[in-house]
Amino acid sequence: MMLLGRRFLRRLPNIGVMLSIAATRNQSMEELATNLPRTIDSKFSQSNIRGSSPGNNSIDFNVFKHFQWIGDVTPCFGVHGSQIQVLNDPNEFYDALKKLSKSSKSRILLASLYLGNGKLEQELVDCIYDATKASEEAGGDLRVKFLFDYMRGSRGKRNTRTILLPLLKDFEQRVSVALYHTPDLRGLVKRILPERYNETFGVAHMKIYLFDDTIVMSGANLSESYFTDRQDRYIIIKSSRALADFFEEVVTAVSSLSFQLQPDDGIRLPDDLQYHPFEGSHNGALYRQQMKRLVEETISCHRDYDVCISSQVSRQSDVNEQDLDVIGLRSSVAEGQKVDTLIYPLVQMGPFDIRHDEVVTKALFEKAPSDTTILLASGYFNLTTHYMQSIVSSCKAHFDILTASPQANGFFGASGVSGAVPDAYTYIAKQFFDEVTSANQSSRISLFEYLRPGWTVHAKGLWYYLGGHLLPVMTMIGSPNFGYRSVFRDLEAQVVIVTQNNGLQKQLHQEQLQLYGHSNQVTDETFNQPVRQIPRWVTYVTPIIRNFF
Repeated sequence: MMLLGRRFLRRLPNIGVMLSIAATRNQSMEELATNLPRTIDSKFSQSNIRGSSPGNNSIDFNVFKHFQWIGDVTPCFGVHGSQIQVLNDPNEFYDALKKLSKSSKSRILLASLYLGNGKLEQELVDCIYDATKASEEAGGDLRVKFLFDYMRGSRGKRNTRTILLPLLKDFEQRVSVALYHTPDLRGLVKRILPERYNETFGVAHMKIYLFDDTIVMSGANLSESYFTDRQDRYIIIKSSRALADFFEEVVTAVSSLSFQLQPDDGIRLPDDLQYHPFEGSHNGALYRQQMKRLVEETISCHRDYDVCISSQVSRQSDVNEQDLDVIGLRSSVAEGQKVDTLIYPLVQMGPFDIRHDEVVTKALFEKAPSDTTILLASGYFNLTTHYMQSIVSSCKAHFDILTASPQANGFFGASGVSGAVPDAYTYIAKQFFDEVTSANQSSRISLFEYLRPGWTVHAKGLWYYLGGHLLPVMTMIGSPNFGYRSVFRDLEAQVVIVTQNNGLQKQLHQEQLQLYGHSNQVTDETFNQPVRQIPRWVTYVTPIIRNFF
């Protein structure tokens, strides 16, 4: 079996060296195949290697067909792989946000859990302020939209709301700040729960950063640690107006049913909102129906308008590149380029029974062939029961799962109850490890922990290596952690990127190598370390509250 990531490179170290050399020398995949060790070169012979070489523009439609079923769930957008850039460092992410803010002419949209209130965050807001002022003075039409979580964005005296007030006061007609409030927090519980704890009932967790027709997809929030020493994932999708329109419309739909921040720091609901998020009877059923209907109609409009490339490919066994040009009606590629990358946006809003991300994720696990390797990352490892069963019992693919070591968990060393969060995740990881072992799946499923001195990790998503491919043909990136909160409580968004572009595949491969390069494989001995001694009360409480984190 082809095993990638740390386990793959450890067992076959020569391949790791050759991949690095190939990337440096622009070596073709066919040349790389001829240099593989004799013990495995028959498996990766030239006839089996299906990655495009740097100078080869041919498209292997079998890869698109392998994922075409996703188009039955969500819209599909075609781009050229050169429009996508993978960032590897928090500083790169921060610099990109500032640069894109400064250059925006028509729209800026930031949807995140919260915006911090430190120096770096203020510099980002200043960039947006300056761009808005310049647009106004030049008679431009720049519009700025924010969507944050109500509870997280209101925490403390200085918070997301206060840092945005000057921008909102000076450009009230151009800037809007929406604050989503979950319908699951209501009544007596809402009145008695203090800050931080009230966020456990559900938040707006989407991370969508949009500048004109460029989208930055990430799992990172907008605060200092995510700009400096908290490792996440970041992908820039350039010049894709159709995809940018999709995400803006989804965020606008949620915002239209959320609280609106006022220049005096007050809040109010839109005048035309029929139902209150957390007041009224029937557990907010009418509000839930209203949100579900609006968001699903927004997504359906894109599905109805699009001619989904992947669905077309699945129905045409003899499709060629010319056909792709014809059917790619929603593609965003430069003249002379061809669509070689498909993007499927996924939305998950458990409180409103919108489950596109969950449906696709579970099916990806269960449809993966036995010669496939999936690398999955989650900074907070708390797989739902049905994801866990899919991976352990239903899936045939090899899995390398990356999560945070206790020291790399953002709650490590915190005071009070929060300090026990890493213990809870250790307890959950131990349960998963034991289940894999008891199911005799240890040769197929491995667990790794990220450990990098002075850093925490927040990375999430997956890389998908089809059999016969030395580079990933698909990735998922966005806000979901594959846990209970992501599926049932929070608002989430991510994208599936299926690519035939060799340059993009190399970027994605290098991305996972960098992440797994700071990890250690979990063994029985891992849980015998002193830092893994879990307080007994944590083992009692975790099964009860694990669906809140």
